[in-house]
Amino acid sequence: MNQKPVFPKLPSDSETPAVPVRRSRLRSPVIWLVLLLVAGGALWWSRRQAEAPPPARGGRTAVPMSIVPEIVRKGDIAINLDALGTVTSLATVSVRSQISGQLVRIDFKEGQDVKKGDLLAEIDTRPYEAVLAQMKGQLARDEALLKGAQVDMARYQGLSAQNAVSRQTLDTQTALVAQYEGTVAADRAQVNAAEVNLQYCRIVAPADGRVGLRQVDQGNYVTPGDTNGLVVITQLAPISVLFTMPEDNLQAISARLRSGATLPVTAFDRAGAKKVAEGVLQTFDSQIDSTTGTIKLRAQFGNEARTLYPNQFVNIRLLVDTHKDVTLMPTAGVQRGVPGTFVYLVNADATVSVRKVELGISDGEHVEVRSGLNPGDAIVIDGADKLRDGAKISVRSESGASPAQPEQPASGRRRQNGGRQP
Repeated sequence: MNQKPVFPKLPSDSETPAVPVRRSRLRSPVIWLVLLLVAGGALWWSRRQAEAPPPARGGRTAVPMSIVPEIVRKGDIAINLDALGTVTSLATVSVRSQISGQLVRIDFKEGQDVKKGDLLAEIDTRPYEAVLAQMKGQLARDEALLKGAQVDMARYQGLSAQNAVSRQTLDTQTALVAQYEGTVAADRAQVNAAEVNLQYCRIVAPADGRVGLRQVDQGNYVTPGDTNGLVVITQLAPISVLFTMPEDNLQAISARLRSGATLPVTAFDRAGAKKVAEGVLQTFDSQIDSTTGTIKLRAQFGNEARTLYPNQFVNIRLLVDTHKDVTLMPTAGVQRGVPGTFVYLVNADATVSVRKVELGISDGEHVEVRSGLNPGDAIVIDGADKLRDGAKISVRSESGASPAQPEQPASGRRRQNGGRQP
């Protein structure tokens, strides 16, 4: 008898198996725990990566910094003081006429260099020549009267000895002679004055210098009271510069001048970039300005090249003293931090170490080292801000060549370039 196959009964869609539900409930906490562990591990790894030093380019370890060391040396360093100065002429003269008259001739050109006594202009001499002739005539007449009175007085003196004339007559004649002598003396003074006025018709340069712009033209009537005068003469060589210094520098400057030292002074243009003249310090003022706490000084320059002109502003550099045969280093190598003032000293094992130093004066490029370094020591200049005590370095020459590296074997080079070994 044929039997029908029995098939297992499948659950319907509405029925939910008991075992899968239990497994799902047990699996949920495990999943959350795994997620928390993964998140915590990722956070720890990111923090560790942030704290770790960045890898060198190409994924390799960082190479030592390449530097060019600077050698500490012996040398001289100058003590300079800088100031702003104003050029002033040693002599500025406004040429004016000493007498009144018509200007008949001008004998100079504007901008011309003149010497003391050179003719500049002329005034009409005819009125003054006439006055001189008149004064000379008056003198001649009075001299004749004096001579006659002296002859009469001599005669009266002889007669008075013989009692031929009275004593009163002799005294009267003596007084007349004295009167004529006074008149003659006055006449001679008038003649001298007329001669001086005649000389004043020739206007000459009272000092050496450069003639400025003409203030009056030929044909004008000039007088001693003219405000502008004829022209201004300014001495340009030598010339001086006035400048001020803080009172704190006075003792050092004064001591050097009292010792007989010559203090060089250099003048630079207004921008302070170009040297225009060299001179020496002459003197300083007798008192300090209580308002500013400064004192005025005067320097003198030969100015043969005419690079300085009155009222020009210049930058002044005064050389007060020079420290000779001292230890020097570049100013750029000085570092300041927690240790104080220090430099990075290059050691023989290609490392750097912090070396505290005591510094003296500086000229901008170099600084005096009083203690901490010796001549011949090598220090770091460029890149010192990226170093630390004990850091490894790679020393290279000033030409930029790096130290020689050992040559790699040929097989190594082929592997690096992606080739196969033979």
